[in-house]
Amino acid sequence: MRLVGFIGLGIMGQPMALRLAHAGTPLVVHNRTPARAAPLRAAGARVADGPAEVFDRAETVILMLADGPAIDAVLARGTPEFAARVAGHTVVHMGTTSPGYSHGLEADVRAAGGRYVEAPVSGSRVPAETGGLVAMLAGEDSAVARVRPVLAPLCRETFVCGAAPNALLTKLAVNLFLITLVTGLTEAFHFAERHGLDRRRFLDVLDAGPMASAVSRMKAPKLLTGDFTAQAAASDVLKNNRLIAEAARAAGLASPLLDAAHALFEETVSLGHGGEDMVAVVRALEARTAELGRP
Repeated sequence: MRLVGFIGLGIMGQPMALRLAHAGTPLVVHNRTPARAAPLRAAGARVADGPAEVFDRAETVILMLADGPAIDAVLARGTPEFAARVAGHTVVHMGTTSPGYSHGLEADVRAAGGRYVEAPVSGSRVPAETGGLVAMLAGEDSAVARVRPVLAPLCRETFVCGAAPNALLTKLAVNLFLITLVTGLTEAFHFAERHGLDRRRFLDVLDAGPMASAVSRMKAPKLLTGDFTAQAAASDVLKNNRLIAEAARAAGLASPLLDAAHALFEETVSLGHGGEDMVAVVRALEARTAELGRP
C-alpha cells in the first residue's frame, strides 16, 4: 500500500491514525503540537516536520482538523503554494465544517488539479479507537472509490452519499439527533437524581427498555460516576450545534429542539466545562435548577 498522509492528531485524529497504523497502513503524520505525534512514531508512522512534507510523501492525505481556518492553513489555501500542494493528490476532509465551506474547498482543490472526498464520521473517541466509526463519503465516484478501502480499518460501515456536500449534510442531520438525544438523557438523569431516586436503578430500567441504545450505554456510566473525560467535548458539540443551526436557517427550517440544546451547551461552555464530555450539559441544568430555587 502507498504511504497515506494524516494531519490532525486531536481527540479523534490520534486514535484514528493509530488505528490505521496498527492495521498496517503506512503513514506519514503531522500535528501542530508535536507531542501528539509521539504515539504514532512509536507505532511505526513517519512524523513529518510540516504539512508540506506530508503532501510531498503521500498521494492521499487525510485531514482531521478543527475548522476551516485550520484546513486552509494546512493546505496553504489562498497562497501560490496551494496548487502545488494539492495537485495530483486526493484530499480527504474528515472533520466537521459547514457544508458551504466544503463545497467551496472541493471546487478549489479540483481546479488546482487535485481530487476531493468529504468523509465525516459518526462516533466519538471510543469508536475511533475500536474501528467502530460510521463514515459518510461524498465526491466524484472515482475519488470515493479510491478512498473507501483506505478508511476501512476505521469504520464499521461506510455510506456513499453522492456529491459533496451531501456527506456533511448527512453528518449534521445525524448530529442533530445525537445532541438532542444526549441532552434528553442528561435531563432525565437530572430529574431522577433531584427526586431522590436510586440513580443506578433508573439507568438500569432505561437500559432494559426500548430507549436503550449504544449512546445511552456509553453516556449513562459517565453520568453515574461523574467521569466527564471527553469522548465528545461540550465545546465541539456547541460548534456542531452552530453548524446545524446555520444549515437549518439557510434552508428555512425550524429546529426547536436543537435551539434548546444550543442554549444549554452555550451555558455549559460559559460555566467552564467546554473541555469535558457532552454529558457535562448537566452542569447547565443544575445551574438553571439552582436559579429556580433562589428567591
